[in-house]
Amino acid sequence: MFWTNTKRILKSGFVNFWRNGFVSFSTITVMVVTLFVIGLLFFSSAVVNSAMASLKDKIDITVYFLPTAQESDILDLQKSVEALPEVESATYVSADDALANFKAAHADDQSTLAALDELSDNPLGADLNIKAKDPSQYEAIAAFLTQNDAARPDGSIIDRINYAENKTAIDKLTSLINSATELGIFLAVVFALIAFMITFNTVRLAIFVARDEIAVMKLVGASNRYVRGPFVVTGIMYGLVGSLLTLLIFYPITYWLGPKTNDFFTGTDIFTYYLSHFAELFIILVGSGVIIGAVSSYLAVRRYLQV
Repeated sequence: MFWTNTKRILKSGFVNFWRNGFVSFSTITVMVVTLFVIGLLFFSSAVVNSAMASLKDKIDITVYFLPTAQESDILDLQKSVEALPEVESATYVSADDALANFKAAHADDQSTLAALDELSDNPLGADLNIKAKDPSQYEAIAAFLTQNDAARPDGSIIDRINYAENKTAIDKLTSLINSATELGIFLAVVFALIAFMITFNTVRLAIFVARDEIAVMKLVGASNRYVRGPFVVTGIMYGLVGSLLTLLIFYPITYWLGPKTNDFFTGTDIFTYYLSHFAELFIILVGSGVIIGAVSSYLAVRRYLQV
C-alpha cells in the first residue's frame, strides 16, 4: 500500500508539472532568477576571497637586524618564528643579499651607489620577512619578537621591526576582510529569504489553481500526506529544472567573463573557477532549488488542507 501510494504521489506530481504548463514555466523562471542570485553570491565570494588573498600577500612585517648580529643567532630566531602557529612563512635575507637588493632598487641613483662604494663595510644588516596566516596576528608576532630580543642574555640583535609602520595598512586590511565576510553572510541570508518568499508565493499561486481538486480529495477521505505529496514532488521538480537551467546559463556567462576577471582580478579566471568548482556549485544550486521548491510547496498547500 505504501509503495502504491508513493507511485501515485510521484505520478500526480509529474502530471501536475506538465499539465500546468504556464504556471510551471512562471515558477521555474522565478526559481532560475532566485538560483542565479545564489550563484552570483558563490562567484562573488570567490572573487572577493581572491582579491583579499592578493592584498594579504602584499602585507608583511620585516625584522631588521643590527650589522653586528651573528647569522647563527638570526637563523635560530627564524626557526622560533616559523614554529609559531600564527606564522605562514619567515624568509631570511642575508646582509649581502640586502645590499644587493638595495643596489638594484637604487640602480638609477648614482649618487647613492657612489656613496656605498666609498664605504669599506656593508652598512646594512640582515632582515627577516614574516608573513602571517591572518593580518590580525601581526601584532602578536611583533610582540613575540620584541620579548624574545629583550630576553637575550648576550644582547639585542634586532635593530627595528616595521610593524608600527605597516600597522595602519594591516588594520585596514583586517577590517576590510571582516566587513567583506559579514556582508557576504548578510547578503546570502537576505537573498535566501527573498528567494523563499518569491518562490513560496509563486508555488502558492500554482496550488490555488488546484484548490477545488484538493477540497474534493479531502472530502473523499484522502490523508494530508497523500494530498500534499504531489505538490511537494512538483516543487522539487521546479527546483531541479530551475537549478539545471541556472547551471547552463552560467556556462556562457562565465566563459565570456573569464578573461575579463583574470585581467581585472589577477589570477582569478571565473570560467576556470566554474569548471573546477562545478560539483560544489551543482550541489549548492540543486540543493537550494530542491529545498526551496519542496518547503515552499509543503507550506503553501497547508491552508487548503483544512476542509
